[in-house]
Amino acid sequence: MKYLFGPVNSRRLGISQGIDLLPPKICNFNCIYCEVGPTRQLTCERRQYVPTEEIIREIDQLLEDRALVDRLDVFTITASGEPTLHTGIGTIIDHLKNHAAKPVAVLTNGSLLHLADVRRDLANADIIIPSLDSAREESFRRINRPAGCAPLAGLIDGLIEFRKGFQGEMWLEILLAKGINDSPEDIDALVRTVMKIKPDRVQLNTVARPPLEKFALPLERQELEAVASRFPLPVEILVDFSTRKKEKFRSASADEIILMLKRRPCTAADVSEALGLDTDLAATRLTEMADTNLIVKTKHHGKEYYQVPE
Repeated sequence: MKYLFGPVNSRRLGISQGIDLLPPKICNFNCIYCEVGPTRQLTCERRQYVPTEEIIREIDQLLEDRALVDRLDVFTITASGEPTLHTGIGTIIDHLKNHAAKPVAVLTNGSLLHLADVRRDLANADIIIPSLDSAREESFRRINRPAGCAPLAGLIDGLIEFRKGFQGEMWLEILLAKGINDSPEDIDALVRTVMKIKPDRVQLNTVARPPLEKFALPLERQELEAVASRFPLPVEILVDFSTRKKEKFRSASADEIILMLKRRPCTAADVSEALGLDTDLAATRLTEMADTNLIVKTKHHGKEYYQVPE
């Protein structure tokens, strides 16, 4: 399929069927930590970047596989960029809610929630996971490098306004990079702003996979724990995949692995966990694919990652 990927074992959402709304990489941010690569089209223009009816056709095709759907915990709408730029996102959410008895989650940078039409489009989702990496203008521009049409004030106002009317769960993700948006002033501003937004939970993250910019460096776990202690509401620290029971005899095609690696660099453990593979089988499969130049192996902070070559 062109727009659907997975299912994958998501560290946050369980067994997740992914839906990718945009070709790489259309976004209104060019984040220094992005795993997908540099933004090729920096824009705030909302339009139908891919045919919505084709995405719905793929969803309907997948829904015919009842055994697969029964295994799912959630449908996750995302993009190689910012999914709310696609004007068909509301139609896709409504179609899922009307035809699939599973929750719908949306991953977004939150920058367009100040628009009433975007808030309406997302209203029927079950879980919205927006981002807020900084509540200070200088740090916001350093880490997210937004388009001029995506101001920080609009992002924060949109998050506050959306939370007021949204009936589902809002999990606010904050990614911290060392020396970029982790100063005491940054954390103070984030805590004050988060309490205005009032999300159901905060999810703290840091640079885990090979980032777009080499100067995007991770915080240590104890540093994240110190930040987490500042928030008077539930905080989850997003770390490496936890060990889950795997389908020991499952196999995976090269195409399935490549589709996953196109979205982000992964370790052998990531591939094992996400695709439900035996650990040794995943490592062997990745080595074979690297030996034949289907994928390339790189190192980042002492870990080996695999990705699709440029």
